Amino acid sequence: MTRVNDASGWSDLAAEWSALWGEMPEPVWREVVAAAGIHRGSRVLDVGCGAGEFLAFAGALGADAVGVDPADGMRALGVERGLDIRAADAEHLPFADGTFDVVTAFNALQFADDTFDALDEMARVATPGGCIVIANWAERERNNLDVLERAIDDDLPPDGELRLPGGLESLLSEAGFEVIQHGVTDLPWTVPSDGALVRTVLLGEDESVRDELAPAIISAAQPFASEGGYTLVNAFRWAVGRKR
Repeated sequence: MTRVNDASGWSDLAAEWSALWGEMPEPVWREVVAAAGIHRGSRVLDVGCGAGEFLAFAGALGADAVGVDPADGMRALGVERGLDIRAADAEHLPFADGTFDVVTAFNALQFADDTFDALDEMARVATPGGCIVIANWAERERNNLDVLERAIDDDLPPDGELRLPGGLESLLSEAGFEVIQHGVTDLPWTVPSDGALVRTVLLGEDESVRDELAPAIISAAQPFASEGGYTLVNAFRWAVGRKR
């Protein structure tokens, strides 16, 4: 999958990313909703919310959910869906101290310019005793997607610390939070066709690149073939910290 690290790049990919990847983490959402005690009336902020898929999920549970994202295209998609998404990055949250019961960041914290500045801001807008939730991809060996990526790129970057066992818990502890729960959640991912598989893995690449790399991706995906499509299992690590 194309690696994007800037707001304009995410804006360009917003519609396709939302359609292909946006709801994949739903099993993680269910885990952290329970772990952080999100319920009807909870005030929730999702940092780096993208097109707002988790906001919609939390809102359906009765939570008062707000998101921030720096990418114009992502925010526009969410606003079209009736979601409350503001323009901001993780280090500059436009809310008063102690506004939210739970502050979440799904596959977003690693894009902050300064991780600890971002966590300080998340803590600032959380209520005393409120929860901070961080979730992101687990180590490559736990993700079937890695098999496909290695088929087309033999120089993938190593796992960052936040993907490894204990990484999220150590980060939250170092930032001054009490870690109250953590885990790894499998994410079954079903893709209906060869074309959808190639588009998803090569999100953001032009058609010529997709045509060139499609045979390698489809070949590598054969162990995961099921009923005309593919079923891969990936994994997210997550941790919940309480503001002291």
